[in-house]
Amino acid sequence: MNSNQKEHGQEQAITAIFIDIGGVLLTDGWNRQSRRNAASTFQLDLEDLEERHHLTFDTYEEGKLTLDEYLKRIVFYKKRSFTMDEFKEFMFAQSKPHPEMIQSISFLKEKYGLKVAVISNEGRELTEFRIKKFELYNFVDFFISSSFVHLRKPDMDIFRMALDIAQVEGKDVVYIEDRPMFVQVAEGLGIHGIRHIDHNSTMEKLKLFRLQVKDD
Repeated sequence: MNSNQKEHGQEQAITAIFIDIGGVLLTDGWNRQSRRNAASTFQLDLEDLEERHHLTFDTYEEGKLTLDEYLKRIVFYKKRSFTMDEFKEFMFAQSKPHPEMIQSISFLKEKYGLKVAVISNEGRELTEFRIKKFELYNFVDFFISSSFVHLRKPDMDIFRMALDIAQVEGKDVVYIEDRPMFVQVAEGLGIHGIRHIDHNSTMEKLKLFRLQVKDD
């Protein structure tokens, strides 16, 4: 939350929710633990995998590489005993839903007539798989994915783009995100930020904006 709101206990008339996917609506798509699991499953050198990942993943998330190109750089730069399709199937299987968050955001959208926009750093193929697999299109109006717009958080322009597309002002938006720095960047544009830790605490914080799933 913005410090001014904390100090003055203001209630805001929110018309839009901006929200992250990984760590909020779903598990992270391809994080350190997932890569560790992949290294174990496919008998890869984890240190080499991590180094190659960090050298090229930003480019993939910005939509400048396909998933196949990314995997050729980090895994399939030499012959393997498994196929790329087998590895991609493993990658996609790492994604799991946070059902309470999905249900609550869907309910709030319907109850208050909110616009809902996703702002996420994810590669195109992972994003598209996750949107379809978990039917996020049922309640999300706009997907501002880094791979779609060629901008990544913490670049302020990705938040400016979301405001432009949703046609709302920062003061009318609450942004739910698990990474503190990204919350702070959004707040720099006048957007109200909630650091997501778990479902219950986020729902409590939303009550300060007159958004609540259950009446007290």
